[in-house]
Amino acid sequence: MTYDVDLFVIGGGSGGVRAGRIAAQHGASVMLAEEYRMGGTCVIRGCVPKKLMVYASQYHEHFEDAAGFGWTVGATSFDWKAFIAAKDREIGRLEGIYDSNLAKAGVTIVKQRATVTGENEVTLADGRAIKARYILVATGGRPSTDEALPGLEHTISSNEVFHLTEQPKRIVIAGGGYIAVEFAGVFAGLGSEVTLVYRGEKILRGFDEDVRDHLMGEYAKKGIKLVMSETFERIDKGPGGLTVAFRNGHAPIEADQVLMAIGRKPNTANLGLEAVGVALDEVGAIKVDGRSRSSVRTIFAVGDVTNRVNLTPVAIREGHAFADTIFGGNPWSADHSTIPTAVFSEPEIGTVGLSEQQARAKGHAVDIYRATFRPMKHTLSGRDTRMLMKLVVDGETDKVLGVHVCGPDAGEMIQLAGIAVKMGATKADFDGTMAVHPTAAEELVTMRTPSARYAKGE
Repeated sequence: MTYDVDLFVIGGGSGGVRAGRIAAQHGASVMLAEEYRMGGTCVIRGCVPKKLMVYASQYHEHFEDAAGFGWTVGATSFDWKAFIAAKDREIGRLEGIYDSNLAKAGVTIVKQRATVTGENEVTLADGRAIKARYILVATGGRPSTDEALPGLEHTISSNEVFHLTEQPKRIVIAGGGYIAVEFAGVFAGLGSEVTLVYRGEKILRGFDEDVRDHLMGEYAKKGIKLVMSETFERIDKGPGGLTVAFRNGHAPIEADQVLMAIGRKPNTANLGLEAVGVALDEVGAIKVDGRSRSSVRTIFAVGDVTNRVNLTPVAIREGHAFADTIFGGNPWSADHSTIPTAVFSEPEIGTVGLSEQQARAKGHAVDIYRATFRPMKHTLSGRDTRMLMKLVVDGETDKVLGVHVCGPDAGEMIQLAGIAVKMGATKADFDGTMAVHPTAAEELVTMRTPSARYAKGE
């Protein structure tokens, strides 16, 4: 068979762009199709604009805290429209960099929808059929919705939240994962009245229990109303805004916006995958092996569309591994174990490795080292906030199984702690590392005695 390209990539997000660029650098002819904007969820309506919103939301506390250090700050106000315009300019700049880097690598960019119409064929929206030696699906995910919810049309998702024309004075957020928790902190920081509604007993399912409890306590201090073990029954729109009714007896809540952040699902609908034999799981994710190959030998998939570990750096690593393996003569696979991650709540969470509960479930006889304290910055500001540091250690081998931080700059700390955990560092290695003083991070290497309440599983 004669091929038009060696590789056709569907999706211009983090995983697809990395795979296409590296494959081209290895000498492959590559075409990439993106129907929306280059950069995917992370750059356009995910990690990057979200982090910019987090920064914006932190300033009101910075202004308040300055008084404790002798500063006098005058009247302050926040201009939502000015911020959104600045955010959009930055996202546009980043999108241009993605286009430029692909073009420099020799990748042909097609800005339209593409569907799979054969084991080696992709058809574009304009009708062109492209023959490809290999096809890579990197279409990411999309927000989940409760289709049966009366009044769903009055809600927004994490797609629309970045483009609101006005800041909502009152917002109700459904969900308890990264997106819901982060936006609750953002809007509270910007001065909105925030209610976070989650069907479970605690937010951030899967995280260490101490971390979950700590953040819920901090959010309550910030005035965020936490409604747990509750779900929406209906949403009605009236002249005063939206009214949210609940199924389990909570009183109705009025809001200007309702954000549905109840999860994401793989973006595989209407791509033609099942028709050519690509196996999908029960949530629509593409089933792949350790080398990201689907059930069809010529079709691969990386990133959130596979629903393995839905984080941007993971998609990038998977895309790079695919390109090196298929086109670079250097076979390797992305390692999905011991992945550091951060939740950009306020305060931040950084975590790597096993939670205490996961370690115990795996049969480890764990020692727990745990400390809570007021960050040094707030000894003068007087802000009522606490920081949490926690190490989960195998009591028999002394290996550090998990590191959990909740407080300022936790994301920065966990990136570096992740290296140590990935390398198999022991508690003795942590203890033998000189502390950097005065910092919050030094607590990670100065905790010497297991917390009595947690020692040896007690």
